[in-house]
Amino acid sequence: MTTQHISHAPDGGINEDLIAVFESGATTDLLVLDGATSVADADYVDARQGDVAWFVQAFAAEMEGAIAASLSQGATVRKAVDAVHRRYRALAAGAAIPLYAHPLAALTWIRVRRMADHLELSLYCLGDCKTFAIDAAGAVHDLDPYVNPYEAVLQEAIGALDLAEVSDPFVKRARLLPMLRARREAQHGAPAPEGLCLAPQGEFKAREYALRLPLDSAVLAMTDGFYRLVDPYGLYAVEELAQRCRSLGLAALLDELRAFEAARANATLAVKSADDASALLWRTH
Repeated sequence: MTTQHISHAPDGGINEDLIAVFESGATTDLLVLDGATSVADADYVDARQGDVAWFVQAFAAEMEGAIAASLSQGATVRKAVDAVHRRYRALAAGAAIPLYAHPLAALTWIRVRRMADHLELSLYCLGDCKTFAIDAAGAVHDLDPYVNPYEAVLQEAIGALDLAEVSDPFVKRARLLPMLRARREAQHGAPAPEGLCLAPQGEFKAREYALRLPLDSAVLAMTDGFYRLVDPYGLYAVEELAQRCRSLGLAALLDELRAFEAARANATLAVKSADDASALLWRTH
């Protein structure tokens, strides 16, 4: 079994994504974390790299120990995030922190068990990372066909600013900030949160899947920053992307992504002209 993975921030900046791989016998746990860009004016627990990067790193560290406890995936995630929350409160030292400033992330956790004649996969998904299975013939299967409904709302708001000829990215972000902060508060205050939040008010509303795959299958997972190669940039269909990842390697595709973003004159498709991009490719050989 081999795992290839890559995680990179644009222009060598702070990376708020994280890929973690934990091996235990015939079981491999693959974690893909995509920290949500802060909408706050300050960081409260890590002034050097920011609260979001601190959050995904602290969560991954707690997960390594929590996975060893052999709990369910949901119970493991809750145990880890509760431990991170305790550390966050200790570091914040009683500071008055707005709810929208609390860190948030997307999480996809893929557990792969290699059996005698098949693979058993268990997926636990919060947020909008992407996960695909690739069979021996190269066919690609979407294991978590989720579309973030808020993306359409955001794109509509961006489109309205474009029609109003607001092109300066700093002005654009300032105009969007109240909406972004309200959205972030709603995510943190939800009774069944759909993202990995710091202090969940109830049980996470995760998408969970259990399935069997042939032994010669591969698993490809990525953050939405890497998936920009498909949507919104349209450089590849999913099947083409998967085939190129397997034949050329993830680094080559990341180079293509960054070259395309660098060549764009204006960033009108998203709030950020480039995003942290991470991907992993797991296969049995």
